[in-house]
Amino acid sequence: MTQRTQLPVLCLAGATATGKTALSLALAESFPCELISVDSAMVYCGMDIGTAKPSAVVRSRIAHHLIDVRTPDEAYSAGDFCRDSQQLIEAIHRRGRLPLLVGGSMLYFHALLEGLDELPPANLALRRRIEGIAQRHGWPALHRRLLAVDPQTAEQLHPNHSQRLQRALELYLLTGCPPSALRGHRVGLAARYPLLKLMLSAEDRVAHYRSMELRLRDMLSAGLVGETRELWHSGVLREGSTAGRIVGYRQVLELLAGRIGERELLPLILMATKRLARRQRAWARRWHGWLPLVADGNATAGCGLVDRWLVDGGWQ
Repeated sequence: MTQRTQLPVLCLAGATATGKTALSLALAESFPCELISVDSAMVYCGMDIGTAKPSAVVRSRIAHHLIDVRTPDEAYSAGDFCRDSQQLIEAIHRRGRLPLLVGGSMLYFHALLEGLDELPPANLALRRRIEGIAQRHGWPALHRRLLAVDPQTAEQLHPNHSQRLQRALELYLLTGCPPSALRGHRVGLAARYPLLKLMLSAEDRVAHYRSMELRLRDMLSAGLVGETRELWHSGVLREGSTAGRIVGYRQVLELLAGRIGERELLPLILMATKRLARRQRAWARRWHGWLPLVADGNATAGCGLVDRWLVDGGWQ
């Protein structure tokens, strides 16, 4: 059995626009925390407005990690995140501080907490080849191809879930084995550290969607189109890439390519954001051991939970 350490790790997850940033900053002001971003979009340099990155002022006051660690034309996988975050957790513990994992990338959380199989690293040339086939024939056609070689994996994926389909086909082409046959023994963070896991949720769905729209309007007013255009012209952000599929940027790239008009932009981003939130909530429903917190205005409740947990565990 894997030996647990005596040092804790805090986790804060939730759907987009539920107030994770505000609560994480309140926790960092109340406890000796360093934040580790669990966000597959914030890893990219230059993609600031559409990912709602904390400001430079906030980041100078409170330590944030795994923000701006790749350019948009570089790969960053769940495996990269697990490796980097585990190294950071150890370093933060050595400094006598608390790691606070915060974000909405549920795949990253799942990979870190439950562990990943030892799989081949990403192959950029092969990924571009798969993207090219998808552009010509569509992702459902690639889903049918995966279904023929690995029904077990294909049945777990939606035909338009491009990133996971791409990785599954990449693994098959790299190894010649169905991805389902590559699964092995996993040891994740949950087996190594005492964890306090907080899950933010929005009780009022209408109010939640209104918050999303207001935030998106703020992003557009702050210059999301201009930010995307600059990255596009520089060549580091392109359609079909991992960074280019991030909600908000994907729709702006369609605008810049002339496939949609300006009036369509906000409704399309909002629709995609709602879909993202539904996927995040679906992940959360399958997880156990997370303490629920209602979004907005719960800094006091969240800090109280953390304080009691630290006292009960003898860490404070």
